[in-house]
Amino acid sequence: MTSHTLLPEPTRHPESPGPDTSGPDTRTTDIPGPGTPGPDTLTTDAPGPGTRLAPAEELLTLLRTTTTEPRPDEQLEALTLAVAADLPVLLWGEPGIGKTAALTQLAASLDLPLTTVIASVHEPSDFSGLPIVGDDPAVQGVPMAPPQWAVRLVRAGRGLLFLDELSTATPAVQAALLRVVLERKVGALRLPPGVRVVAAANPRASAADGWELSPPLANRFVHLHRVHDREVVVRGLGGVWPRAQLPQVDPSRFPEAVALARRAVCGFLKARPTLIHRLPSSETRRGGAWPSPRSWEAAVTLLAFGTAASVSRDVLALLVRGAVGDGPGLELLAHLDRMDLPDPETLLADPASAELPERGDLRQAALEAVVAAVGARPERERWEAAWAVLVRALETGAPDLLVARRRRWPGCGATTGRCRRRWSG
Repeated sequence: MTSHTLLPEPTRHPESPGPDTSGPDTRTTDIPGPGTPGPDTLTTDAPGPGTRLAPAEELLTLLRTTTTEPRPDEQLEALTLAVAADLPVLLWGEPGIGKTAALTQLAASLDLPLTTVIASVHEPSDFSGLPIVGDDPAVQGVPMAPPQWAVRLVRAGRGLLFLDELSTATPAVQAALLRVVLERKVGALRLPPGVRVVAAANPRASAADGWELSPPLANRFVHLHRVHDREVVVRGLGGVWPRAQLPQVDPSRFPEAVALARRAVCGFLKARPTLIHRLPSSETRRGGAWPSPRSWEAAVTLLAFGTAASVSRDVLALLVRGAVGDGPGLELLAHLDRMDLPDPETLLADPASAELPERGDLRQAALEAVVAAVGARPERERWEAAWAVLVRALETGAPDLLVARRRRWPGCGATTGRCRRRWSG
């Protein structure tokens, strides 16, 4: 039976004598001559075909051989859309959750070379540039020389710049990153339009000597959170990893998508002007997503891209909440739903053919809008038309949705609920 060993056996030089075994207390010491490796010198041969490490390399190759299967991934879909929209993205997640693997897969899917820069091991000058004195600084000034990774990105003309370990970068480094993230400038060098910026960070509690992100830097990012899927992990460790289906934008929907996004955000902010700019009070929340004119502009872009790509509501929620925060983002999504509600005056004009939303909450909102419209201009014809709309809703949907505001209607000396019971017998 033949066996392989992963560690090579020690070898002796032909000119070196073996140990003297003439007696238990006898030892032989060789004094190295010129050019001879001494006792503190380790000589190794590079592993290759025919070496003792070949079996180990063969086993590693087998372990690294996996297959893929198509599987929806809402997190990766949201990440791809934000990167395609040329918005800086910050991917949050616990250590070992797969942030780097997701970004590697994204770069391969978009056919972009990946450039990784560990933010925490760099100095501020690595992002703002090093001053280089020229021939005549009084006339030409002192240019700021960019680092090598930035020069390589400019030469390539495209790429995915991955700023890793952002939450362990010092405040001085975070300040130097402001222009890199938003203006794409590194020293005196401007990165080309084909370069996208993505960062990754661990929460402060699980980061090595972590810092909270400064509010100016945090507000420049779309914040997405990476969590693991148990089924995906189990199947992946078994050799089958998911292959995400990346969203595709439809050029025919571009004008509609832009108009919808602008109308939704502008209409929402007119109704909720206090959310145009709201800096959170706690330091932790300031390091995340929060509403500002800059982040609302990002929300408009993300809504347009999501509409053009016909993404699901869950993906759209990840994007909008990642731009302006959970609370404002959810309010915007609710406003977006209500934008598609039928005009209450149209429903009152022809109750018999009224088309009401299928979803329960939207149907309830449409009925409440009808009640509000009649209350704003109370006339008997409109009151009768409103009841006809309620009957239409009863015929086409769940009856428990027929709940109107309790108030007195013209021509009836009782509240709405009592009139409804009296009218229905």
